[in-house]
Amino acid sequence: MNNSALYALTVLIWGSTWLAIEFQLGVVAPEVSLVYRYGAASLLLFAWSRFRGLRLQFDLRQHAWFLLLGALLFGINYIIAYRAQIYITSALTAIAFSTMVWMNIVNARLFFGVRAGRGVLFGGLLGAIGIFYLFAPQIGDLSFTDATFFGLFLAVLSALVASFGNMASQAAQKANLPIVQTNAWGMLYGAAITAGIAILNGHAFTFEWTLAYAGSLAYLTIFGSIIAFGAYLTLLGRIGAGRAGYAMVMFPVVALVLSVLFEGLEITATLVIGSLFVLVGNWFVLKTRHTEKVPVSESSVDTVRAFPVAEPR
Repeated sequence: MNNSALYALTVLIWGSTWLAIEFQLGVVAPEVSLVYRYGAASLLLFAWSRFRGLRLQFDLRQHAWFLLLGALLFGINYIIAYRAQIYITSALTAIAFSTMVWMNIVNARLFFGVRAGRGVLFGGLLGAIGIFYLFAPQIGDLSFTDATFFGLFLAVLSALVASFGNMASQAAQKANLPIVQTNAWGMLYGAAITAGIAILNGHAFTFEWTLAYAGSLAYLTIFGSIIAFGAYLTLLGRIGAGRAGYAMVMFPVVALVLSVLFEGLEITATLVIGSLFVLVGNWFVLKTRHTEKVPVSESSVDTVRAFPVAEPR
């Protein structure tokens, strides 16, 4: 699958998970829902790997990479993000996560010596302006209390942890670790870490036996975790963290479009202008050539091949 298809797949799926996550909140503790989501996703990836005859045995050093990836990308960052939304709105969360574009650019420079092109920097700036403009009306109604600033701190911290997870994934691909098996082990470790935290916090492992909860959990597991992460991490290895990370700016736009279609959100000048800034920024980012190509093994694309799509905290 080409890079454009992988990018569209990532943006469309992760943009739609904002709606699905709404059905996960309420009866079951967020940490417990995350255990179900990534535990099930890892089992499905292990089953697929076994079916395809992909190797599942790795040495301790490779498992250290899986553990790091699981902690950063499939565990801790999600726990922090869910906690952040106790104190702040989804608008502030979206803005906080859009900073991951810049975090990826800085971290890619620090860890891999990759310089972001002018197009990426300018596009990232346009995207940041667009996100602020999109959510300006909601921000204007906020009172910035200590709780709000604490929530913002948690949201930015979650984005930073996720950015480090991006770096870990890129380094793992440089070491020729296959994405399918890496995700399988990483999600298993992430689910185990989250389960431990849930137990320490005294959360009961209950389940909400409703179509809304079970259906959204299935969507988040198969599409939001297996397919989208497979597509995004493959894209990360191909075009670099700075450009792939711009998808984080595109997600809120997709979520807002879905809200217009399914939740009756009014189309306003703010929505249109903010979205245009983001889309133009997206064009600048994606048209910039990547300066360093990270080696990706053949099995890296197995996740996407596993679920062919009509040819997508």
